[in-house]
Amino acid sequence: MPWGSLYIASEWALRIAALVLVPQRRTAASARAWLLLILFWPWPGLALYLLIGRAYQPRRRLALEKKIEETIRRFEPRARSGSREAWGGDGRAGPPALELAVRLSEFPPVEGNRFELLPDYDPAIARLVADIDGAKRFAHLLYYIFADDATGRLVAEALARAARRGVAVRVLMDAVGSRDGLARLAPSLRAAGCEVISAMPLRLWGANAARFDLRNHRKIAIIDGELAYFGSQNVVGNQANPGLVNEELAVRATGPIVRHLHALLLTDRYLETDDLPPEVDLRGPWSGSTAPGGRAQVLPSGPGYFEGTAEAIMIALMYGAASRIVLTAPYVVPSEAFLAAMCTAAKRGVEVELIVDGKSNKPLVQLAQESCYDAMLAAGVRILRHTDSFLHAKHMSVDDDIVLIGSSNLDIRSFALNAEVSVLIRDIGVAAELHRIQRRNREGAVRVTLAERAGISSLRRTLENLARLTDSVL
Repeated sequence: MPWGSLYIASEWALRIAALVLVPQRRTAASARAWLLLILFWPWPGLALYLLIGRAYQPRRRLALEKKIEETIRRFEPRARSGSREAWGGDGRAGPPALELAVRLSEFPPVEGNRFELLPDYDPAIARLVADIDGAKRFAHLLYYIFADDATGRLVAEALARAARRGVAVRVLMDAVGSRDGLARLAPSLRAAGCEVISAMPLRLWGANAARFDLRNHRKIAIIDGELAYFGSQNVVGNQANPGLVNEELAVRATGPIVRHLHALLLTDRYLETDDLPPEVDLRGPWSGSTAPGGRAQVLPSGPGYFEGTAEAIMIALMYGAASRIVLTAPYVVPSEAFLAAMCTAAKRGVEVELIVDGKSNKPLVQLAQESCYDAMLAAGVRILRHTDSFLHAKHMSVDDDIVLIGSSNLDIRSFALNAEVSVLIRDIGVAAELHRIQRRNREGAVRVTLAERAGISSLRRTLENLARLTDSVL
């Protein structure tokens, strides 16, 4: 048979095989996108599908993740008395979304927490450095980006000082996001006595091979088991994106929630080392102060946890909202279910507001994002383009007492693929402070209108629609 005929036959074999294999354990939208790609370009489509088409992990990591549940239970057993006591506290049932959170998360809600919101970039880094300098027992950090720049070196020097005075310092850096930190900062940190671990290192073949674009996107710091940092801020300067100045939201927390965030960090370390550090005390539940304070729950998401945990809870929160919803994120490419929840809330009279960036560092994502604006605006969603900085913060407020703050963007990658962490908080004071920050983010923002959208060119609209197709090619 001539080579040309063999090649054509192989393409048709790939197309037929794709019809059987691609739709398995995949949404219809994702299956259609992949099938369309393989239909037109069978061999290039197959190569791309093998690289990023399956959210698979090595068998070793999957086996270890089963052990993780036991580790988490040793920190604090899951609440077994039901969500009414866990979230309500007064015998009244909480909103259904909070009950859903209890069932989906590995961690139960806990009260007695204090949260300090840190929206100013350099002061937040300075606060972290000061807490590291005050550490007496240990400092454990996990960051997607730990850069070799002035900010990264400032934090690294504080960690080295802590290690030299006998503090146990352990740092996890994502293998891709922190590649320059691992190459240039890790050697000096290790020389000072710090443990530095590459999280989710790239392995494309062998027993530990995994999809290369599955990343650990979390940002967590734990100091002495008494205080924690979480949110959107990495250990990198605020001008890491050329031409853009980042604006973030970090949160400094104390209370029982610290123990749960620490458990999540140690879980990620356990996946890389298969052990727990000796300075960690697993013998009993939280032993610090349990003074009255905000109720909160850690919501981990990504492979190894319930898929789409954060997305499912955010959707439930939107369906249960009574008066207002404010969503803030730099990357917004929602699923059909998420978009429907936004639009339904707006149609039933809830004030729904989406704060996004006027200029993105990811043009393709921005095109896909803007393709959703017409449906949102038609339903009554208010869309604001933040213009004064690159707003990289990721948070949500619902009515007057519920907020969700973390590392997760509003897209499929964050909800289903990357390792992320969000914290669900029910506290009127914290909600009021987040509302103040959201008002600040609105200053100078430009509102997107239906008239503006009607005036965009046919070429722009075509590019947006084509970019939107990529949301399911994951």
